[in-house]
Amino acid sequence: MIPREIPVKSPVEWAQAAILFKAFKRRVCFPSFHSSIFFQAFFMTPAQSARLAYRQGLVAPTAGVAPGLTQANLIALPRDWAWDFLLFAQRNPKPCPVLDVTEPGSFTTVLAQGADLRTDLPLYRVWRDGRLAEETPDARALWNERPDLVTFLIGCSFTFETPLAQAGIEVRHIALGCNVPMFKTNIACRPAGRLHGPMVVSMRPIAASRVADACRISGRYPGVHGAPVHVGDPAAIGIADVQRPDFGDAVPIRAGEVPVFWACGVTPQAAVMASGVPFAITHAPGHMFMTDVADEAYHA
Repeated sequence: MIPREIPVKSPVEWAQAAILFKAFKRRVCFPSFHSSIFFQAFFMTPAQSARLAYRQGLVAPTAGVAPGLTQANLIALPRDWAWDFLLFAQRNPKPCPVLDVTEPGSFTTVLAQGADLRTDLPLYRVWRDGRLAEETPDARALWNERPDLVTFLIGCSFTFETPLAQAGIEVRHIALGCNVPMFKTNIACRPAGRLHGPMVVSMRPIAASRVADACRISGRYPGVHGAPVHVGDPAAIGIADVQRPDFGDAVPIRAGEVPVFWACGVTPQAAVMASGVPFAITHAPGHMFMTDVADEAYHA
């Protein structure tokens, strides 16, 4: 059935869809892909189209996807750990701004009607006893393994990259088509119950003349990490080599640019590792959940 209103596709969105179609036809991501899915995607919003692609097996970082819409980090924990994490997030709102919390066992969210949190992210991580056990593009079996999972959706700094770009500030990892670099720091999060660990940050090189603008623009979005936590010398926050990120991909810092660091929603994964959490599911760093909520909803 064709909906009453067909979203208008920009030239960029048409090009992205064509690339997606070719990738699937080459069976890069999912061998059972059918071309009808490609055409179905044109009758959806950008976020719906992205979730459909991920549900069908596309694995790729989400920076720059569906610009203007909010992206979210994910962590799902057994019910007996949910209170600890809720308290951890409340005590550490900069790296862990909570956008939604599900009922135990639920895999739906008010942030995206009809979405399935078990399948609609590009890539998931599975943690057992604080160690990364596997990565998978489909987490349905894991939800069946632990039917009491409580899922938290955490604000993501990808959300304010659109207004940065609109202000003429280059977002390097988007320009290069790679993942954002992320680092563990020596900034300790405030412990909560059984959870503790360091803050994780994402880094974007910014021209020195535009750092104040980047701080001002991102600071308008406190629900998705807000303003940077550090500007300049990486060593001051415990980062030994900015070209060797703990998560994501390294990006060049050019002459006249300054490394700028924002709190990152991978912080819960650092807490899982540091605290030896028996079981958890998270997004893979840089592979976010696409919501239907406009960026402006989190504009202060």
